[in-house]
Amino acid sequence: MMQSTFPLLSLAIWLPIAFGILVLAFGRDNNPGLARRVSLIGSIASFLVTLPLIQHFDNAAHGMQFVEKTPWIGRFNIFYSLGIDGISLWFVPLTALITILVVIAGWEVIEKKVSQYMGAFLILSGLMIGVFCALDGMLFYVFFEATLIPMFIIIGVWGGANRVYAAVKFFLYTFFGSLLMLVALIYLYFKSHGSFDILAWHQLPLPMSAQILVFLSFLMAFAVKVPMWPVHTWLPDAHVEAPTGGSVVLAAIMLKLGGYGFLRFSLPITPDASHYLAPLIITISLIAVIYIGLVALVQADMKKLVAYSSIAHMGFVTLGFFLFNDMAVQGGIAQMISHGFVSGAMFLCIGVLYDRMHSRQIADYGGVVNTMPRFAALFVLFSLANAGLPATSGFIGEFMVILGSVQYNFWIGLLAATALILGAAYSLYLVKRVIFGDIGNAQVAQLKDLNKREFFMLGVLAIAVIAMGLYPAPFTDAMQTSVSDLLKHVAISKAN
Repeated sequence: MMQSTFPLLSLAIWLPIAFGILVLAFGRDNNPGLARRVSLIGSIASFLVTLPLIQHFDNAAHGMQFVEKTPWIGRFNIFYSLGIDGISLWFVPLTALITILVVIAGWEVIEKKVSQYMGAFLILSGLMIGVFCALDGMLFYVFFEATLIPMFIIIGVWGGANRVYAAVKFFLYTFFGSLLMLVALIYLYFKSHGSFDILAWHQLPLPMSAQILVFLSFLMAFAVKVPMWPVHTWLPDAHVEAPTGGSVVLAAIMLKLGGYGFLRFSLPITPDASHYLAPLIITISLIAVIYIGLVALVQADMKKLVAYSSIAHMGFVTLGFFLFNDMAVQGGIAQMISHGFVSGAMFLCIGVLYDRMHSRQIADYGGVVNTMPRFAALFVLFSLANAGLPATSGFIGEFMVILGSVQYNFWIGLLAATALILGAAYSLYLVKRVIFGDIGNAQVAQLKDLNKREFFMLGVLAIAVIAMGLYPAPFTDAMQTSVSDLLKHVAISKAN
C-alpha cells in the first residue's frame, strides 16, 4: 500500500460536503443566486482535487494507493481508513464531474428551496466518493447508508406527483437490504479478532457454509442497489418521480455503489461462495439483460424507458463480474463508467424536453429535429451510445463482457449479445418517435433549441462518450493490475 503524503482522498470527500453545508447555512431563498454560485464553485473545486488522483496514479502498482489511516473509534478498533486502486479510481472523478453537471442542470429550473437542493447534491457527492474510498468496513457502511438520506430528500421534496411514495419505496428497499450487510460486517469483525479492515478480511479463511451466508447477506445489499432482477422495482418509480438531477445522480453514480460492492466485498471475502453461486448470479443477470430489455421496449414514458435500460445495462455489469476472467471483469467496470456518462446524458436530455413541454410521454413528441437540431444531434449520439454503437463508450464495456462471456461459455455469450439487439431496438424506437418524422403538434413546433448552459452540460458528456469510445486505454490500463490481482486471489482461494 502506498501511503499518501497529502490527503487527496479526504479532500475529495469532505470538500463537497463542506460546500454543501456552507450553501445550506448561507443560502437563503431570498438570494438563490448566491446559493447557485457557491454550489458551482464548490462542485468545480471538488472536481479539480480529484484530477491529481488520475495524474499520480501508478497503473503498475499492486494494492491501494493514496492511503490515509487514522484511528476513529479506538474502543472498537474502527479506523478512518481510505485508499483507492484501479477498480475504484475512475469513480471518484466521475462522481465529481456529474455533480457539476447536476448543479448546472438545476440552475434555472429549480426556483424554490434552491440552497437546500444544491446543498443536498454536494453532500451526496462527498458521501458517494467516501463509499469508493473506504477501506474500513464500518466507515464503508456509514458512507453507504448516509447516501440514502440526501437522495430520499431530493426525491421526496423536488420530485413529481407521487414523490413521497417513490422516496419511501427507494429508502425501504435499499435500507432493509443493507441491514443484512451490517450483520455480515459484524460477523467478519469478530472472525478477524476485532478488525474492520476490509483488506484483512480478504485473507480470512472462512468455511464454505459461512461464506455462502456472508455472500447472500452482501448480495441483498448490493443487488438492491444495482438493482438486479427481481429487486429492481423501486428504480423506475424513483426515476420517474425524481427531479432531473436526482435521476442523473441515481443512474450515473448510485447504482455503481452496488456493482463496486461486489468487487470490494463479495468476490475477495467469499471467493469459494462466489464461484459456487456464480450460476445463480449469471442467470439473474441474463434475465435482467433480456427480460428488462423487452420491458423497456413497451414503455410509453421516456424516463421509464431509460430507467429500465439502466437495469439491463447493469445486468451486463454483474454478468461480467461473475465470469471470473480479466476481459469480462474489466468490461463490467468499463460498462459502469460508460453508463455513468451515457445514462446521465440521457436523463439530462429528457430533462431538457420536460422543462419545455412538461411531459415525458413519448406520444406527446415527434419531429423534434425540425425545431431543435442541436439537441437532436446530441440525443441521437447518446441513444446510439446507449445501444452500444462502436466508437462510443457504450460499446467498450459491452464488447469486453461479450468476449469474456464467450470465453466462459458460448451460449452465455450468445444470450448476452442479444442485449445489443434489444438495446438498439428500444434506443432507436425512442429516437424515431421523439426526434424524427414530421412535427408532432403545435407545442413541438414552438420548441426552442438548447441554450448555452444546456449545450455545455450535454457537450461535456458527448466529449466523454466519444473520447472513451475512441481511446479507452486510460480506463482499462488503470484497472488491469487491480483486476488481475483480484482474480488471482479468487482463483487461489478456490484452489485451496
